[in-house]
Amino acid sequence: MRIVFWTGFWVFLLDQASKYLVVHTLSLRQLGAIDVWPPLFNLRMAWNYGINFGLMAGDNPLTRWVLIAVALVISSAVLWWVHTDPAGRWQKIAAGLLVGGALGNVIDRLIYGAVADFINVSCCGIDNPFAFNIADIAVFIGAFGMVLLPSGKKPS
Repeated sequence: MRIVFWTGFWVFLLDQASKYLVVHTLSLRQLGAIDVWPPLFNLRMAWNYGINFGLMAGDNPLTRWVLIAVALVISSAVLWWVHTDPAGRWQKIAAGLLVGGALGNVIDRLIYGAVADFINVSCCGIDNPFAFNIADIAVFIGAFGMVLLPSGKKPS
């Protein structure tokens, strides 16, 4: 479980530090947009009140608390799964990515009432309207890793 803890810890810390840097230090909250390496990589402030891609969005306090509860339940279930079912090293890392990212977004919902998204990537003439953050990347990779990576079980 140490691998899960440390992976989750560093993902959480990196996510929260990047959000603080971008939202507060770079003042993206006030500026709204910063072109870093147009059109490939830009910072675009987006407050996500829903789930991925703004689904279930709306500044409803009930939605906020339901999404916090869902993230905590999923994180707990993943931790229980990894603890009770022998997971391989990579699956433990995936679990840490998922839990660390989920908790990073939970903290955003508690502090801001929404998740702070700011990374915008576009390419090849396609203007991507969506923004995401480090926690979103970690949750995405972690969820796929939990499903696709081999467990620590020995074949019988």
